[in-house]
Amino acid sequence: MSKEFKLPELGENIDSADVLNVLVSVGDKIELEQSVIEIETDKATIEVPTTVSGVVKELSVKPGDNVKVGQTILIVEETGKQESDSIKKEIKQSKSVETKIKIENKVKVEKPDKPTKVKEEIIDYMLPELGENIDFADILSVLVKKGDNVVVDQLLLEIETDKATIEVPSTVNGTIEKVLVKEGDKPNVGDVIFRIKTSDVVKEPGQTDNKKIEEETVKKEETKIDPSKGEIEESRIGEFDDHQPPITRGAAPAAPSVRLLARELGVEIRKVQGTGQASRISIADVKAYVKSLNENRPAAIVTGIPQKKLPDFTKYGEVENVPMSKIRKVTAAQLSYAWSTIPHVTQFDKADITLLEKERKTLNPKVKEAGGKLTITSILIKVLTEALKKFPTFNSSIDMEKQEIIYKKYYNIGIAVDTENGLMVPVIKNTDTKNLTELSVVMGQLAEKARERKISLEELQGGSITITNLGGIGGTSFTPIINSPEVAILGVSRGRHEPIYKDGKFNPRLMLPLSLSYDHRIIDGADAARFLRWVCETLEDPMKILIESN
Repeated sequence: MSKEFKLPELGENIDSADVLNVLVSVGDKIELEQSVIEIETDKATIEVPTTVSGVVKELSVKPGDNVKVGQTILIVEETGKQESDSIKKEIKQSKSVETKIKIENKVKVEKPDKPTKVKEEIIDYMLPELGENIDFADILSVLVKKGDNVVVDQLLLEIETDKATIEVPSTVNGTIEKVLVKEGDKPNVGDVIFRIKTSDVVKEPGQTDNKKIEEETVKKEETKIDPSKGEIEESRIGEFDDHQPPITRGAAPAAPSVRLLARELGVEIRKVQGTGQASRISIADVKAYVKSLNENRPAAIVTGIPQKKLPDFTKYGEVENVPMSKIRKVTAAQLSYAWSTIPHVTQFDKADITLLEKERKTLNPKVKEAGGKLTITSILIKVLTEALKKFPTFNSSIDMEKQEIIYKKYYNIGIAVDTENGLMVPVIKNTDTKNLTELSVVMGQLAEKARERKISLEELQGGSITITNLGGIGGTSFTPIINSPEVAILGVSRGRHEPIYKDGKFNPRLMLPLSLSYDHRIIDGADAARFLRWVCETLEDPMKILIESN
């Protein structure tokens, strides 16, 4: 016997929905309550469970279709009852066969102490307290209708406050007598939203809270069954009983908003372990699942995306496989993490360092006497230190877990150093307490220690911002990756003479290209432009530090 399954009612004023995914195929055997399609309305994303069971004979929809309420989704050929009837008929017509069955099992026998009485009453179900300073909520979805039977912890509403989306469960068992809200309403805390007829059990004096459960061992040995008399094992008939509780293997127990979040994060909702009533999955469960995936992902997955298996390069020619150094592994993991978790933006500008370069060459011999070398990088350390004082957001870190911004009151500048073993970033501490000569000496010492692999872990930690200078190699500009948990990094390219129009004529000026990459979660583009322009203006006129610094 064939049966049609049609798109059910989806809610008030919802006449149709878009098919996102068809979860079954022709020939599949489906069961009651198994999800067969995933649809999207203008209000929510929903997995639609079937109300029929059997083998899928025909599918009438495909992904991308717009289906109307009442439209046929699929046709199934029922198998349960037919198979049951055929088995019974076959057994009745067969010859008499005596079968010996030995059963030993423990059966739980419920023995109520005393009879109970049922008391019915209609109660007003009010919108509960939702949290501090929350007085009302928007109704996103009403999950029940008049006449529905509800049980404790069954979800009745999906609501939204200015802080979160919340599922509101029932606190009683009963039947919905009246629904007093609809989607889009904004009830206040304490407003009546449902009237529910409850059926409470009234205990007789002396009755215990729980039914007495005893275990009895039932043994039936050598029970004779004569199939010719129409006798069949009760357990066998139960396999085909139309009234047997369905095996639910389809929809995961989660609200539409939870499913939507899971889909946006690329999570298979059925793999998430729910912690709610009856293993219901919440938004927190989805987030915890994603967090566990990130924490437990293999080392080969450095960006959150599984790495593709490489082809066999040997069939194209000779190759050499060299293990990554420890520094290269750490660098790869750190930069991949930073790139995949921080929304990078890079701001470009140029500073006229014509006068600064002349002064640098004049002062460099004196710095050399102290054991250092006065470079553009050491000058930038001093300039950036003052810039961090003027723009404290650039001297911060973000704690997304606690939803906090950490502002640092110290000034430590990291310097990227190119070594034979890979990139290292020594950190010069307390740069606000050192003059240019001291900064130049310390920078040279740390760079040498990094190249000789004698630098300590402490000397690589605690940076406020990082400088990476490729000017000695070449290039006009680049986009450096932020050294997490910092929120900005300054890239320096090679300076070159350019014709600059000033005072009515073109003059050759030494221009220094600068690239500022910043974390857009906390730094806006306008702030980044102001920061970099301040750095450029200070390089062009070093007196700016003396005038504006504290």
